[in-house]
Amino acid sequence: MSKVCQVTGRKPTRGYKYAIRGIAKKKKGIGLKVTGKTKRRFQPNLFKKRIWFAEENRFITLKLSTAALRTIDRLGVFAVVRKMRANGQSV
Repeated sequence: MSKVCQVTGRKPTRGYKYAIRGIAKKKKGIGLKVTGKTKRRFQPNLFKKRIWFAEENRFITLKLSTAALRTIDRLGVFAVVRKMRANGQSV
């Protein structure tokens, strides 16, 4: 199962986890120094959500990010589903 939002298209991004040591300058230290760098993935905040689709009188299950949930609240379920179907996704 892929970690991609069906509405916004958000997916995992890559980045680094930094290991640091030292005392911060605002605590009168010499500053923080990076001692190591490890690759990692930033996962989107996804969850499966069951939404009532009144126009077709049924529930639809979507894999959504929190931003997509706000989009559905703002635009409405019908507008979002219409845009998804125009992009070729099956709902």
